[in-house]
Amino acid sequence: MPTISWFYGISIRMFVHDHPPPHFHAYYESSAAVILIETGQITVGRLPPRVARFVERWRREYIEQLRETWDRAASGETGSLGRIPGLDGQS
Repeated sequence: MPTISWFYGISIRMFVHDHPPPHFHAYYESSAAVILIETGQITVGRLPPRVARFVERWRREYIEQLRETWDRAASGETGSLGRIPGLDGQS
């Protein structure tokens, strides 16, 4: 599962050919969650509240890039999905 962003110790990943609805996976230490791109709803798992706030802020800031990355991943693009900047300016 390619990592598409990394910030504050949070890894954001997306599967190629993953099931709808459009979503991404967030990992922080021993916590993990599946988060819907359009709403920010956590559908599986949990994150510490502070981490969840960072991820939500990031999702809102980069929602267009997330949508584009989802479209490439859902279509089975086998090359790199690219990187989306993190809140700390890293990716």
